[in-house]
Amino acid sequence: MPPEGSGSAEPVAPGRKSFFIGGVVRILLVAALLWGLSLGSRAAAEDVALTFDDLPALSLSDSTPYWAQTTKKLLAGLRRHHIPAIGFVNEEKLEDDRAARVELLRQWLDAGMDLGNHTYSHESLTNTPVDAYIADVVRGETVTRWLLKARGRTPRWFRHPYLETGKTLEERRRFEAWLAAHGYRVAPVSMENSDWMFAYPYDEAVGKGDTTAARRIQQEYLDYTAAVVPWYRQAAFGLLGRRPAFVFLLHASRLNADSIDQLAAILKRNDLRPVSLDQAMNDAAYAIQDTYAGPDGDEWVTRWSMALNKPLPWSSFPQPPAEIQAAEKRLDADP
Repeated sequence: MPPEGSGSAEPVAPGRKSFFIGGVVRILLVAALLWGLSLGSRAAAEDVALTFDDLPALSLSDSTPYWAQTTKKLLAGLRRHHIPAIGFVNEEKLEDDRAARVELLRQWLDAGMDLGNHTYSHESLTNTPVDAYIADVVRGETVTRWLLKARGRTPRWFRHPYLETGKTLEERRRFEAWLAAHGYRVAPVSMENSDWMFAYPYDEAVGKGDTTAARRIQQEYLDYTAAVVPWYRQAAFGLLGRRPAFVFLLHASRLNADSIDQLAAILKRNDLRPVSLDQAMNDAAYAIQDTYAGPDGDEWVTRWSMALNKPLPWSSFPQPPAEIQAAEKRLDADP
């Protein structure tokens, strides 16, 4: 009589039974391994450092109260999501309403963020002689250095305006030697979302009280960001064969202040974990020899592509909406 519940008229021989059990165990082990690998890949988030240019604010409005509201909302959002960040300062923007605008920089430090040098007047290294450019960098650290000194710190990071690092290799090396001698490191960019292009049209809508237009522009911005972030992740993976830490270029704008919750959600959906710039820069990708010299302000994924002689999938790169590009050009051209 067959064993109870076997469903077979033939008993399972000891050898066959051992083989059967062993096979099940092997299947379970493989399944567990694959499951573990899946969990591991999902848990292996890339680091991303958020950096904000053009402090105290990138804004269509010259109103200090508008800048103050932008700063308050942006910093509150960063702290709410436990996001460390660094802001790169153009001290020319402090000349009007100086005390109030210096206070905005102090608020960045009070919130636990860092400050870096973005030149005094947002000069182009492509169009400015190196000596004049260095003078602009020195002028651009006056207040920032003073604020950091009060906390026992010094300026350590420099971000090139327009990401222009020198039109000749000689000029580039000369300026970078000056930076190193004065305690600065270059803050690269390996992810960006053209947020500056959306910022002025958004400010215009907010200034007019046109909430419908503001919501539309904000949604277009978030949709674009949601498309471009995975492009950079995949492009970098294709170049390096692994997922590096990223340095994300953003700007201190009302648009980002009003969108920080949604931006944090986009990072989370893409398994990007916010870290400090110092931590992101520990990634070996930033040690790849970059000898590019020329007029273009290329971000570092493009520079890695040139250094490694590997192409990038530019045909699939998302483009901002045409109406946003047109609106930004119109507003940037207005006196």
